[in-house]
Amino acid sequence: MPQAKLTKRAVDAQKPGPVRFTVWDADVSGFGLRVTPAGERVYVLKYRARGKQRWYTIGRHGSPWTPEMARREAIRLLGEVARGVDPADKREADNQAETVAQLCDLYLAEGVGHKKASTLKADRGRIEHHIKPLLGRQRVDAITRADAERVLGDVSKGRTAAAPLRNGARKPGSMPRGGRGAAARTVALLGTIMAFGVSRNIRADNPARGIKLPKSRKMERFLSEAEIARLASALDEEANTSGNVFPSAAIKLLLLTGCRRSEVLNLLWPEVDLDHRCLRLPDSKTGAKVVYLNAPALALIAGLPRRDGNPHLIPGMRAGEPFIGIDKVWVRVRARAGLENVRLHDLRHSFASVGASGGLSLPLIGALLGHRHSTTTSRYAHLSADPIRAANEAVGARIAAALEGKPSGEVVPLQRPGNWG
Repeated sequence: MPQAKLTKRAVDAQKPGPVRFTVWDADVSGFGLRVTPAGERVYVLKYRARGKQRWYTIGRHGSPWTPEMARREAIRLLGEVARGVDPADKREADNQAETVAQLCDLYLAEGVGHKKASTLKADRGRIEHHIKPLLGRQRVDAITRADAERVLGDVSKGRTAAAPLRNGARKPGSMPRGGRGAAARTVALLGTIMAFGVSRNIRADNPARGIKLPKSRKMERFLSEAEIARLASALDEEANTSGNVFPSAAIKLLLLTGCRRSEVLNLLWPEVDLDHRCLRLPDSKTGAKVVYLNAPALALIAGLPRRDGNPHLIPGMRAGEPFIGIDKVWVRVRARAGLENVRLHDLRHSFASVGASGGLSLPLIGALLGHRHSTTTSRYAHLSADPIRAANEAVGARIAAALEGKPSGEVVPLQRPGNWG
């Protein structure tokens, strides 16, 4: 095999022949120049890893690869081989996530083992509806902070929202609408995906880190007592009209327990503990939890029939499966009740609002709802008749009495805490 010190002069002097040949460098073992019959000159490295001979293409001669640069790269790669790293395997792994779309697919395949199915479903939707259309074809290592900020702006403005069908009909499945909340969650997910890429050495930094995200608007729709009465009437009418008591029972349980829809619709009879008046959920959004049943909820569950061959409390029409048409039922029921702007999840908020306005403390409400963080429960603070509100009312009453010239004896004095100076 020809051998020479690979310099620019030596490389330029190589003439293509009828077959491909390799000129090996005289200084670095395994480093060579491959010359094809078409005249292409490519720097290569031959080495052994795990007992097998391997080839690695460094790059084509010319900008940016000079003989000196290629030699330094060959020395670096041989250092990796000495440390037990196979450069060819590493490159192959990196190429699996060359584009943002490929990185997203790799993330969904290998980086989401800790996520719940519902969260993973939402992630897939944001990836397919927003991230891939905006960044999918770009190389991962070329994404900048400006690119991530443009995603924030584009999703906020609805540029990735799904267009309606020509006849005005709605497409089946979830519909991406965009908006500030969707933009914030999409860029947060993009940051998570990029952090995964950093952990896999696919890129060196996270371009989405530190971007200021708009605050998501929390939906706070609570049913009044009059609305609850209309809802009850509509649910009874739905059960009588359809001949199926289960969907109406499920909706009532959402309001009576504050459970999430998946917790009720996926509930199995073995998870119902009537003796101890509770539900023992093996899994939920925040992990395993116990849901205590009040008397109306207990009576509702105890009165439900059981369907043979189906362990679900709210069974579907197919054997062994849960009921899956709750959304269609809810559209009919809320129309009958005149609650067109109310979501199923608002029943959970309504459960909490009744407790808060009735004087329950926020930590207790959080425990009833299964909240992991107190900040999640804080949205109900303005409804809570807590000691601060009571103290404020007492102060206001005393000042009002003074303004009207009433003697202070007519006003109940404030109680001073024992540890106040």
